[in-house]
Amino acid sequence: MGLSEIKERIAKAEADAGREAGSVKLIAVSKVQPDDRVRAVLDEGHLLFGENKVQEAAGKWPGFRDEYDGVQVHLIGPLQSNKTRQAIELFEAIHSVDRPKLAKTIARIAQEIGRCPDLFLQVNTGEEPQKAGVLPAEADAFIDECRGLDLPVRGLMCIPPVDAAPSLHFSLLAKIAARNGLDGLSMGMSDDFEQAIALGATHIRVGSAIFGERVPG
Repeated sequence: MGLSEIKERIAKAEADAGREAGSVKLIAVSKVQPDDRVRAVLDEGHLLFGENKVQEAAGKWPGFRDEYDGVQVHLIGPLQSNKTRQAIELFEAIHSVDRPKLAKTIARIAQEIGRCPDLFLQVNTGEEPQKAGVLPAEADAFIDECRGLDLPVRGLMCIPPVDAAPSLHFSLLAKIAARNGLDGLSMGMSDDFEQAIALGATHIRVGSAIFGERVPG
């Protein structure tokens, strides 16, 4: 499929939803992708990428940042507390703030080093026991707690259950964000990002449709 076709589909979805062109940011999910594929996308002028693991990103992105001005890398996978300092130093945004303990750790380290990435709070919209994120009923309180820690909360993130209609989950996330005065909505992946855009997504996460199937290392 490739980058240009995904960008065309995003532009059409924005127009169909009556949204301003360019209002949706495309996160190219580069996890487990070999460097030559990542470089090809960089060479096309795309500068926003997503990684699932701190360690993988640390080995990949410092070199690319030296070569390409304006690169931004977002953490979209789970963050272990012991990797928090490295994540704060490495990423422009973290989309997976999923528990109060992690929020407190981010706040403490951010104060120590004097910077903090943009943060998206993960909501477990499907209330799946195996999935990270706060439950919808606890989301308002978690947002308040993070704001009380003086964290830069930019929005919310969700990953709908694989067997559910994603639009119901996107709509729920949008409602929680709206009532808390949050503009950022990190939702939508390769199979459902048009629906996400129609329901207000500001950041969508697309991997294999851009790079090709992942190559496990």
